Amino acid sequence: MIRIENLVKSYDYHEVLKGITLEVKKGEIYGFIGPNGAGKSTTMNILAGLIDYQSGKCIVKGREVKKNINRQFRDIGYLPEDPRFYPYMNAREYLSFIGTMGGDTVKIIRKKTEWLLDMVKLTKVSKRPIGTYSRGMRQRLGIAVAMYHDPEVLLLDEPSSALDPEGRKDVIEIIQQLKNHKKTVFLSTHILNDIERICDRIGILHEGKIVVDESLEILMNRYLQPIYDIEFKEVLNENQIDTIKTASFVEQVTINGKNISLVIKDMDLNGKNVLKLLAKTEMPIISMNMRKPSLEDIFMKVVK
Repeated sequence: MIRIENLVKSYDYHEVLKGITLEVKKGEIYGFIGPNGAGKSTTMNILAGLIDYQSGKCIVKGREVKKNINRQFRDIGYLPEDPRFYPYMNAREYLSFIGTMGGDTVKIIRKKTEWLLDMVKLTKVSKRPIGTYSRGMRQRLGIAVAMYHDPEVLLLDEPSSALDPEGRKDVIEIIQQLKNHKKTVFLSTHILNDIERICDRIGILHEGKIVVDESLEILMNRYLQPIYDIEFKEVLNENQIDTIKTASFVEQVTINGKNISLVIKDMDLNGKNVLKLLAKTEMPIISMNMRKPSLEDIFMKVVK
């Protein structure tokens, strides 16, 4: 459905995308993540046909994006990070405006408007001016606008950014509905918990290159090493920290004051071995908890 091959994009003498390659299959929710400045927004803008690129290919539904800009607007629904609307219009008026611009009949506009308002849970506030909407309500209206022409592909740029927990929950539920409607979703976000909840596959962009592109299940299985979160009574000194870091079965140590997280190399290693190591520090332990690595743990390991 989406195929990017050796895509290169530069601004003046700065190469932002350095030959990235990825593929998104029909019906997938693809999570696109990376540190700030990695090139995520540039990739989204290229897919949306808003900017051009120097070389490579960017293909959506078998068509190269930069050669089919007029056609692609009905093939692709795009939600920018901060969607803008006419504040004096209400949601019904705005969706009707979109339909009129697209040449739909009054009957079709009404039908689409009712369905979309219901899908994004805005029916009850559909006659209020958009200027009175919260950030979450505007994001949901933005998804409705992106969905208006019933595109097969949706590009969502930070759809749950800056939302409160309830607003995030509403947006995530809508994205899950899109999958039920067999839409292909390309989701760019920095909220990794959202990626874990709804995405089938992920791509990690780092310094203009794709460093991970695979299913979430395979990725999580690859990084199954247990993580121990320990809280000590006091902050450890350098010698105590070195004792932990130099243990043969410790792969990574993260320190935050009195709290330390240990990534263990051996999946079969039990807690007793870890306790023996910690006992060498001669520092009382307040608490210790073992957990599986989260996507955030994996992300930090990949881009460090």
